[in-house]
Amino acid sequence: MSEKLIYKVIFINHDEVYEIYAKSVYEGDMYGFLVVEDFIFGEKSAIVIDPSEEKLKIEFEGVSRTFIPMHEIVRIDQVQKRGIAKIVTAHKETSNNVSTLYTPDKK
Repeated sequence: MSEKLIYKVIFINHDEVYEIYAKSVYEGDMYGFLVVEDFIFGEKSAIVIDPSEEKLKIEFEGVSRTFIPMHEIVRIDQVQKRGIAKIVTAHKETSNNVSTLYTPDKK
């Protein structure tokens, strides 16, 4: 019997950290992009609805696959069961900010 794989994908999108769950993650034909398909969200019949997960459901409604730039991927985990998809504001510290954009001094 085949095991159903679930992937937790954490990536950065517009200064927010997205954590989504999907059944399929692979390198796509477009160079530098990761493909995420078959999103998994919570039940609509759940009594308690997480507003962050609801926002993700709305954002990815009608999307069959998304292409995420590889440099925005933070982590991908293969997990046993789905957790709660969420969006968290990214906290950037100047001492640890590796992705700072270089801007030359104006003279």
